[in-house]
This record gives sequence, structure tokens and C-alpha cells, in this order.
Amino acid sequence: MPVAALYDIHGNLPALTAVLADPRLAECERVVIGGDVGPGPMTAGTVELLQELGDRAVWIHGNCERELVTAYDRRGEVNGGLWERRSAVAAAELSLAQRDFLAALPGTATVEIDGLGEVLFCHGSPRSDEEIVTAATSPDRLAPMLADVSAAVVVCGHTHVQFDRVEHGVRIVNAGSVGMPYEGAAGAYWARLGPGVELLRTGYDSEVAIAAIRASGYPDAESAIEDLFTAPPTREQATAEFERQAAAMRA
Repeated sequence: MPVAALYDIHGNLPALTAVLADPRLAECERVVIGGDVGPGPMTAGTVELLQELGDRAVWIHGNCERELVTAYDRRGEVNGGLWERRSAVAAAELSLAQRDFLAALPGTATVEIDGLGEVLFCHGSPRSDEEIVTAATSPDRLAPMLADVSAAVVVCGHTHVQFDRVEHGVRIVNAGSVGMPYEGAAGAYWARLGPGVELLRTGYDSEVAIAAIRASGYPDAESAIEDLFTAPPTREQATAEFERQAAAMRA
């Protein structure tokens, strides 16, 4: 049976609810939660709904799980910009049990999938939840990231743009973002694996989502609404920006 990959949900509970109700996901034996469940406008509710999947779910952490745990432990101290404030607000929603659950998540998971073999799930790259991989990442930069990978397929996220490419004998798939996609069009983006790879989009009611985001108390909710629904970044814009960031990190 196929396996679903849900990445970068970022507390967008309406988007997650739509994906979990999608008949294509209902056919999936397992659901991989690929990191960055928050921060977002409804982070605690997002974690709660995902936990209802029980043993069907396979969890890994992203960079934002670590940031949420740190924000929770600081108990309201906010030093920094918008995303630090968003993390603080999202962390304040979490229960101690949710905080501890997120803190204990592994960085990667391996699942055997019919038709694909061994599939490694990570958030950024196999060696770092913050490392940037895009459709434009050079083979030379990918080589050290894949050096210790034995899996036939690597599924990642972090950059919120779906792609499917092969480098150094490894198929690299970005599942996209359920809750904050950079695809130039609204929707919840995810992947289904087995026996092939399907990069999917689930639509949902934008007006209901906008009302929920505005009512959530999320910092600068209007800019979040713009990025999600009014003027979402395109694949090309996002890829160019992430590659710029990757170059700056190497400088």
C-alpha cells in the first residue's frame, strides 16, 4: 500500500484537515510527518490532529520543531523578528506533553515502500534539517549530502516546493508543503509514494481558512494570508531565494 508524506504544515489546520480527508490519503497505509508542523496559526491543534493518526504516523522533526521547543522553554521571552514572535505564540499554545513529544522526534526515518524499496525521509537533507535542497541545487553540492545514503529514494521538504529528480543514483523528492506552499497557487501540497511517486495538491476553502487565521491571534496574520492565498510565491521565486540563501550560508 502507498505511503503519504506530509511536510511543512506550519499550523495550517484547515489545510491539514483537507488532506487527511482526501480519498487518496485514505488509501495510504502510513503517513510520514516530515517536520515543521509549526509554527503557524493553529499549531497545537495541528499537533493534536496528527497525533490522532496513532501508529499509522511516522514522525521526524524539522528545524521548526527545535525552534518551538526552545521558544516553549523560554516561557515568553521574545528576542528577534516576526518568526521569533510567531514561534513564541505557537509555543505558548502547546501543552507540556506536546512540547516533550516534539523534542523527542528523530531527525530521519526509513520506510520500505513497495515499488521503491528503502526510502529515507528527512527534513532538509539527510545530514541536516536546515540544509537547503531545491530543484536547482547543483550535483556538486548534493554529492556530500548523499555520500552516506544507502536508500534508493530520499524524501525531503524545508523549501516548500515540490520536485522529483535523480542525482548520484539517488531519487530525491520534495513532498512540498501542506500548509505554506511556494507553488504560485493556493492549496495543500503533499506526496504519495508506492509503487511510484505522485506529487499531489488538495484544495480547501480559502475563506474558511482566512477567517480561522484572522481569529487565531497569529502575529501579522495578514501577511500570512497574502502568502497563502492573495499572492503566493511562485516556484521560480522560491527556488531562486533558497539557492541565494544556500550560497550565503556557504560564503
